[in-house]
Amino acid sequence: MSWADIYPWERPGSGPGQGVVRGVYAQVRAAILGGALPPASRLPSTRDLAARLGVARASVVEAYEQLAAEGYLLSRRGAGAFVSADLSGLADLAPSPVPPALDRPEIPPPARAFAATAGFTTLPGERPFNTGRTLLDPRAAAAWGRSTRRALRHLGPEHFGYSDPQGDVALRAAIADYLRAARGVVCEPGQVIVTTGAQHAVDIAARVLLTPGLPVWIEDPHYPSTLHAVTQAKAQIHSIPVDRLGLSVAAGVAAAPDARVAFVTPSHQYPLGVTLSMARRLDLLAWARSAGAWIVEDDYASEFRYGGPPLASLQGLDGGERVIYVGTLNKALFPGLRLGYLVAPKALAGAMATARQIMDRQPSTLTQAILLDFMAGGQFAAHIRRRRLAYRAQRDALAAALETRLGDLVEVDVPDQGMHLIAYLKDGADDLAAEAKVLAAGITARAISRLYRTAPPRSGLMLGFSGFPVSAMKPGVAALERALRAP
Repeated sequence: MSWADIYPWERPGSGPGQGVVRGVYAQVRAAILGGALPPASRLPSTRDLAARLGVARASVVEAYEQLAAEGYLLSRRGAGAFVSADLSGLADLAPSPVPPALDRPEIPPPARAFAATAGFTTLPGERPFNTGRTLLDPRAAAAWGRSTRRALRHLGPEHFGYSDPQGDVALRAAIADYLRAARGVVCEPGQVIVTTGAQHAVDIAARVLLTPGLPVWIEDPHYPSTLHAVTQAKAQIHSIPVDRLGLSVAAGVAAAPDARVAFVTPSHQYPLGVTLSMARRLDLLAWARSAGAWIVEDDYASEFRYGGPPLASLQGLDGGERVIYVGTLNKALFPGLRLGYLVAPKALAGAMATARQIMDRQPSTLTQAILLDFMAGGQFAAHIRRRRLAYRAQRDALAAALETRLGDLVEVDVPDQGMHLIAYLKDGADDLAAEAKVLAAGITARAISRLYRTAPPRSGLMLGFSGFPVSAMKPGVAALERALRAP
């Protein structure tokens, strides 16, 4: 297909100096210079373009001849006319300099907030030790391919139109079954809403729960996207410190006992990786009940626990009345999947489904069909079992390499769960400077100090291990060491 087939061709004007031939010539030339018709693309035949423009074919032929003479077009006998593959020699292709605006528009505050948030998003690419990456072993990849082929063979009318904004009901039932078995979540399919990931689910919760000035707890240090969602809602933010036992509920009650929402990552706190203790889980739920508050439980890495069975979900302990449970399949399978879920309390399910519909209408029906087949065939559970063993070995290999080569510079905190670890810098070293050095050396290691708001920041580097095989850990740490020790 050529983009010329959908270009909005217009009949040439008839005013002074706007002859038909000149009008056709100018229109085609402008489309080429503007990039709408890229190099080597096919142009409409002279007969076709004449019909579209409502002019004589002879006028188009003459315009094409002029464009060919100037180097914009070339004709191939029996094939038609094409934009020249090499336009670099045309002197007038350089765009005219745009004069500086005398009255530039002011950048609105939300735009500045989005730009600031972009500073700590997951980076693309395969550089060690990037976070948010996963490994799909050959067995899972082959099974996913089979599920894809089966889904394509059974495409129905539901795949070609609008569908349920909450997601396919059969997939929601499968997710509910999985969550009941794996995390003790109390839910029915009608409470499950399929999202594009945990971040999307948190954003839905923020839109439904928050109003300007509403007091809210967030963890300190925090997950940047959660902070952004709360900030954009103009809620009153109270940053609650996190220690070795997770969020300090006592500090939260002291700072803002009247808060109405708490955003937490209890299974694997982001970024520190600590687990919220059972005593604090019960304290958090007791506070929520007495304060009439909601809890948003982001359980983004719940599948991968290496030190025994995971603690019960807050949602399961609560019975599903005050906790919005959030999870993602992008980390359980692969980030390109773009599927997650939230489990809404029955009182909020309708509002959250409507919010999801307004934001993004519906999830992809085809992707849901593939995932449903993958889960129904037992492949998802088998994949999680294999990945849990593999990621544990990858975690241990990274920790051992760090302690061997960088033990004098870093203190490694080996987490019981999750997909990344923290290497705390000794002697008060600047983690932002360290991040810049290793990024320049081709290594991704994110400084955590920028994620603190009011609590005293710790200096450390976040290193992902889930996306890199055991064999990559020693070479990656060797490169990390060279960068950190460089003057």
